Amino acid sequence: MDEFAFRRGRTYEVADRWHLLRNLSQAVEKTCQQHRSCLRKYAEQAPSPTPSMPLLEALPPTLIVQRVQQRHELINRMLDSGYPLSEVARRVGLDRKTARRYRDTELDVLIASARDRRNVPLDRYKPFLQAQFASGVTSAKELYDQICAPGFHGGYSTLSRYVVSLRNGVAVAAPAQIPSPRPITAWIMRPRESLSTREVARLDEVRIACADITEACNLARAFTDLVRHRRGTMLGLWIREAEQSTIGPLRSFGSFLRQDSTR
Repeated sequence: MDEFAFRRGRTYEVADRWHLLRNLSQAVEKTCQQHRSCLRKYAEQAPSPTPSMPLLEALPPTLIVQRVQQRHELINRMLDSGYPLSEVARRVGLDRKTARRYRDTELDVLIASARDRRNVPLDRYKPFLQAQFASGVTSAKELYDQICAPGFHGGYSTLSRYVVSLRNGVAVAAPAQIPSPRPITAWIMRPRESLSTREVARLDEVRIACADITEACNLARAFTDLVRHRRGTMLGLWIREAEQSTIGPLRSFGSFLRQDSTR
C-alpha cells in the first residue's frame, strides 16, 4: 500500500493525502479571496495594457473542471498504489467505465472536454469589446463573431444590448482585470514546472501585488512538496511555520494538523 508516514508513524493512504491537499487548497483560496483588494489596487495603479481576447485556459476553472482534476489525480494515485479498478471506482463513487476513462485519458483531454461544456459570461469580454468599439469596430454582428470563436456561448441579443449601451454612452467602464481566487489557487497548488508561460507570469504579478498571498504561496508549495515526496520528518517544522504565519487560514490549517498528529 502506498503510504505517507507523518510524525508518530501514523499512516495516511492516498485518499487521505488528497484530502489534506484539498483542505490546504481551500485555505489558500480563502486567503486569495481575503486579499482581492490588494490585487485590485495593484491592477488599477499598473499601466493598462491593450485588452486582449480572454483565453479559455486563462479563465477561472469551473467546479466541473476542478472535479475532473481532483478525480484524475486521486484515481491514478490509487491505481499506482495497487488498488484494482473496480475498488477505485467504488471508493470514488463512479462506475467502472468512467473510472477507466480517467485512467486511460490524458488530463488535458479530460479538461478540454469539461471546458467545452461551459458558458463564458459576457463580462469576461467587456474590456475587449470596449477597446474594439473605441477603435471603430461598432457592428454588433462583427463583435459577436469575434467573441464567439474563443468561447462566448451567449445569445446575440445579449451582445447587441451591450453594444447599444456603448453607442448611447451609458456602458459602465470595464473594471481593472484581476484573476479570481480560484485560478490563483490552482497556479499555487500545481507544480511550477507544469504551468504555462502565461500562468507563471500571472502568478508572479499576483505575488508582487500582495505579500500575504506570496507567504501563502510559499507555505503551500512547501507543504505540497512535503506530501508529494513523503517528507514526513519535516511536518513538525512546517506546522510551526504555519502557526507563526500572519495568514489566518494557513494558521488554522497548521493547528488542525498539529491536533490531528497528536491524536
